[in-house]
Amino acid sequence: MKKSLLFILICVLFLSYSERGYAQLGISNEIGVLVGPTSFFTDYGERWDIQNNISNSGFGLGLVHYMNFAYRAECSCYTRDRYFNDHFKIRTEIDYFKSKLEHYGPVAAKRSIGGKLLRAMHGESQTIEIGASLEYYPLSIRDYTAFSYLFSPFVSLGVHFVNYQPGAYSDLGSLDDPNNVFPTFVGGIDLSNGSTWAVAASAGARYKLTRSSDLAIESRWHYYNTDWLDGLNIDAPQNKAKDWILWVNVGYIYYLNF
Repeated sequence: MKKSLLFILICVLFLSYSERGYAQLGISNEIGVLVGPTSFFTDYGERWDIQNNISNSGFGLGLVHYMNFAYRAECSCYTRDRYFNDHFKIRTEIDYFKSKLEHYGPVAAKRSIGGKLLRAMHGESQTIEIGASLEYYPLSIRDYTAFSYLFSPFVSLGVHFVNYQPGAYSDLGSLDDPNNVFPTFVGGIDLSNGSTWAVAASAGARYKLTRSSDLAIESRWHYYNTDWLDGLNIDAPQNKAKDWILWVNVGYIYYLNF
C-alpha cells in the first residue's frame, strides 16, 4: 500500500509540472476525473459466462490531463488552422481499478468436489496505472469549443504502465495446500505484486456543459501484457487470452487557461 501511495504521489507531481510546462509553450490544458464500473475478464469463472462477467465487476477511478492544441493559452486565441491541432488531443492519466473476484459458471455451480473448491475460493485484483493516449475527434475541436454542436465523439489509443496487486484465499484453508485448490489451479497461483504494460483503447463522446467544462462518457478496453493480474495463470485450453478489463465511465472535464 505504501508503494502504491508513493506511485500516485509521483504521478500527480509529474502531471502538475507537465501542466505548467505546456502552458508556457502556449498549449492549453484540460483536467478531469473519470469514474465508473469495470468488468474483469480473468481466470476466475467462465470467461464468457454472463453471470460471471456481471458479477466479477468492480470500479475504476481516473485523473486525466489533456493537451489541447487548438487553443493558445498565452493569448486566449485559436492556433493556426491545421488538421492535427483541430482533431487531436494528447491525454495523460492516472487510473485505479479494483474488483472482488469469484468463480461463477456451470462447473462452480455443480454439487461436486470441484464445484465446492471453486465456490470456496475468493480473490481480488487492484491496479494503479499511468499512461498516455492519442485522442482523435472526427469533428472540429474549434467548432465544438465555440458551441457549434453540443456533442463531440472521439476514439483513442494509448499505452499504460501498470502496477498490479492480486489477492486470494479459500474458505477451506491455505491455498498452498493442493487439497484446497481446484486441480486446474495447482501450480498456477502467484499472489506477488508485479508490473506490466497495457494497451488502452476507447470510444466515447463529450457533451458541452459550459465554455470551460464538458461531461464525458467513455467505454474503455485495457489489455494487459500478463496473465497474472488476478494471481492465476492456468495451463488449460480455456485460458486462451491474457487478462483484460472493460471500463465504462463518466467524467467531468474542466478547461484551464480559457
